[in-house]
Amino acid sequence: MTSATEARRRLRAALAAGRRVTGTFVKLPTVDSVDLARQAGFDFVVVDGEHSALPDETVLALVRHAAATGLAALVRVPAVNAAWINRVLESGAAGVQLSMLTGAAETSALVAAVRYAPRGERSVSLAHPAAGFGATDLAAYLAAEDRDPPLLVGQIETATTRDPLPAVLDGLDVAFVGTTDLAVSLGIAGAADQSALAARVAEVAAAAHAAGTAFGGWVARPDAGLIAASGLGSAAFVIAGSDLQLLGSALRETAAGARDLPCPESAAS
Repeated sequence: MTSATEARRRLRAALAAGRRVTGTFVKLPTVDSVDLARQAGFDFVVVDGEHSALPDETVLALVRHAAATGLAALVRVPAVNAAWINRVLESGAAGVQLSMLTGAAETSALVAAVRYAPRGERSVSLAHPAAGFGATDLAAYLAAEDRDPPLLVGQIETATTRDPLPAVLDGLDVAFVGTTDLAVSLGIAGAADQSALAARVAEVAAAAHAAGTAFGGWVARPDAGLIAASGLGSAAFVIAGSDLQLLGSALRETAAGARDLPCPESAAS
């Protein structure tokens, strides 16, 4: 069993048991973010390949570092690119998080990209970290990947989907609500009345629970009140902020505190 398959097994076991797992987005190009997330006690990180300036090589390096230290790392992608998805998985990613998921065909393409034949179309090689650079027997590697395939997270963040939600969620481990994009899609970003957002979040949550798929979402911070207000009370897969956001918040708070300090006393003459 590789570190990636172990991480997948841990996350799936927690979700199956109804336990909440919490992670954060990694947007900064440093392995220090991964180490700090692990030391802080996060269950996973999501290396952000969509809303960040991370180059591909850095995404792979962050994934490899997370795998080497035993922290589950998923990669967020804006679209299904089978070749790129294969590279992040071969680097040791525990799973893939696909943004703006609206159709069943996209979910099917994602499943095909992460699974080996006969369950998918992923190209196989052992010349990568997740297979011990060839030290792992092919049959054993394929069996492990079949037992513990990559975790699949789909972001539902539009007012409607092209296909019914049950069809869109089929094949996913987590139905994840992207509330920021969803609010924009609903035309209520910044509005006082957020009832339409709450209704859509509840609709996704109900579809996920009916399908036996874990429900998840993003919050700025892991606050019980904020989670409830966001309609994520039943969410088992929660992403709280990002390394960039958390650093920025801490810096602003520290700077504000420094500005509030009393003026220095005059030096004694």
